Amino acid sequence: MKYFVVSDIHGSVACLNMALRWYTEEMFDGILLLGDILYHGPRNDLPFGYSPKEVIPVTNGLCNVITAVRGNCDSEVDQMVLQFPIMQTSVILPLASHTVLMTHGHHMEEIEKYPQCDIVLSGHTHISGYEKSDRWYLNPGSVSIPKGNDIRSYAILSDTEFEVHDISDNSVISKVQF
Repeated sequence: MKYFVVSDIHGSVACLNMALRWYTEEMFDGILLLGDILYHGPRNDLPFGYSPKEVIPVTNGLCNVITAVRGNCDSEVDQMVLQFPIMQTSVILPLASHTVLMTHGHHMEEIEKYPQCDIVLSGHTHISGYEKSDRWYLNPGSVSIPKGNDIRSYAILSDTEFEVHDISDNSVISKVQF
């Protein structure tokens, strides 16, 4: 299995489209969308290319391949315009010899409910990376509003590795095998 992982779009159709051009370059089993799809939130500046109304048809056009979780900036009214479910705070995803917990990351206490999950895939911080402690913690960063010294990014999750890519040129920022 191989998934295209996107988080924290925050209404930027320009950044979403930059990331999605790499989606069409390879064969994927689906898109994992880790929340904060349409709204930029009260603590963030408007991202480059902010146009939530344009994000709606782009994501709805991919509704058959998207698995999504709810971010802290997603609301019931967003669900009314999106044609794929976004209201779940977590989703369990089988991945070869791993079990993945998808969550946005603003309710990390949810992780304790799923001791069988050895990989936690989350966004929210807008900082890409990975960490191994009691399980793997993977974050694709943000396609629209990177924080810290991060750059706009997406990730590829496969049965054996996690790669974070720069949306501007598709270069690999970081990579880990598990």
